[in-house]
Amino acid sequence: MARVFPEGRLAYGMQLPVQSQSTIYAEPWEASAGAADLAEVARAADRAGFGYLATCDHVAIPRRLAGPMSTVWYDPVATLAFLAGITERVRLLSHVAIVGLRHPLVTAKQYATLDHLSGGRLVLGVGAGHVQEEFEVLGVDFARRGAVLDESLDALRAALGPEEYPEFEGELFSFKGLGQLPRPAQARIPVWVGGSSPAAVRRAAVRGDGWLPQGDPREKLPEQIARLRALREAAGVADPVEIGAITEALYVGEPGWDTGRRALTGKAEVLAESLREYRALGVDQIQVRFRSRDRAELIDQITAFGAEVAPLLND
Repeated sequence: MARVFPEGRLAYGMQLPVQSQSTIYAEPWEASAGAADLAEVARAADRAGFGYLATCDHVAIPRRLAGPMSTVWYDPVATLAFLAGITERVRLLSHVAIVGLRHPLVTAKQYATLDHLSGGRLVLGVGAGHVQEEFEVLGVDFARRGAVLDESLDALRAALGPEEYPEFEGELFSFKGLGQLPRPAQARIPVWVGGSSPAAVRRAAVRGDGWLPQGDPREKLPEQIARLRALREAAGVADPVEIGAITEALYVGEPGWDTGRRALTGKAEVLAESLREYRALGVDQIQVRFRSRDRAELIDQITAFGAEVAPLLND
């Protein structure tokens, strides 16, 4: 069992700005931001009691997708290692690592080292990926990416375990007699599976310690969670699974500017009452995101959330 947060309480984390700049969620100020901004935001979240900081993963973006996705995607291992050195308590989540793009021993070497250096703060979030050209240029079969991910996860369970010489035998990967030190600081690395497709939910149910939905609105979560739990029970997996959700965009207080019609705004009590509904749906951790016009405003929002909203989440 690899539970990250205490059972029965709603934890909260956030995807970091700057490190990935899809037009779906990036704020305009992020385009000219850099490492110093990323560091200050991470420190603020650590101080504010956030459960995790998350970074994304893409190796290369084709021109056809560069408009909506941008080509700004920091490497997750390098970024999380940088953040590990300047934070103290917050967990470090890859949301999500496309582990099928790399041999499991490469992934294990990177993330075991990260867990070792951070004192056991890694949460390995994984996903299948969706950019065909990215797979093709790296020599990975895009059409079989689901099967590749499934076997990669099985191989990673061995490669990220306690053994200096891990062993695995599969159709795509096999290794034995090859040593990797350092080992992770954690006895078992928590693996959270991302995605909301039927295949992703099944993968989370059978192979994951947690589930990271990808944009499911609140009204769809109960059905998805029920299906995940049923699949997990049918597969005979007894360990509890940590359920996540990505919230609507938030703004603590009255913004005084247009934060968009879907953003939740208002006093701490109003936001907390809305967010507590996730707990009632069976969610264990929420990934919050804030509207902001610059780094200072985002840090103010993170600080206000930690001080005013977070204490009310579990009332």
